[in-house]
Amino acid sequence: MTNSKNVSDASCFARALGVSRETAAKFETYAVLLKQWQRAVQLVAPSTLESIWSRHFADSAQLWALAPPNVRTWTDLGSGAGFPGLVVALLACDAGSTAPDLRMTLIESDTRKAAFLREVARQTGCPVDILGTRIELASTRDKVGTVEVVSARALAPLTELFRLALPFWQSTTLGLFLKGRDAENEVQAARAAWNFELELKPSLTDPMARIVCVRDLSPRG
Repeated sequence: MTNSKNVSDASCFARALGVSRETAAKFETYAVLLKQWQRAVQLVAPSTLESIWSRHFADSAQLWALAPPNVRTWTDLGSGAGFPGLVVALLACDAGSTAPDLRMTLIESDTRKAAFLREVARQTGCPVDILGTRIELASTRDKVGTVEVVSARALAPLTELFRLALPFWQSTTLGLFLKGRDAENEVQAARAAWNFELELKPSLTDPMARIVCVRDLSPRG
């Protein structure tokens, strides 16, 4: 994926991500639905509605390049409007994908947002599991089990994210968390309660943002 802060439409997105026209068309459908549903449900900040392609689609898509090869199981916490989980799931369906059999689970407790996710999945033919339930419930954990990748965007500080993610974690799990300018401060705060291996990667869409890549997560004590 090339630097994507200036992605403005489907053709730019297709070039930046190297995806097929068919996949780019699915993202066009996604964008149309998002703008339609936004009138009744605030899915994204209104100020970002005209920059969907860079602010939301490209920003989410950069996680796909960081996933393990042939990843099979991925859980997205607090998916909201589908960022980053639904974007990644659509990329996994692309003809050139290295992980076409990815099982993506989106967890979103807001019933209206979950309904939006189901409509986008239906109209784009994207095979995802959508759980309209709270992340921390035992029933949610039982349905999902442990996975290879856990992701989240704009959900909670890292200390809280780690608490939510831990039940889905196994020894080889990778956490991919999109964070803003406070990423390093959140990392330092999290170290008081958690053990983990960390790599901070620069965002391709925002020079102030970071992608927090986490392995070997365990609580201290």
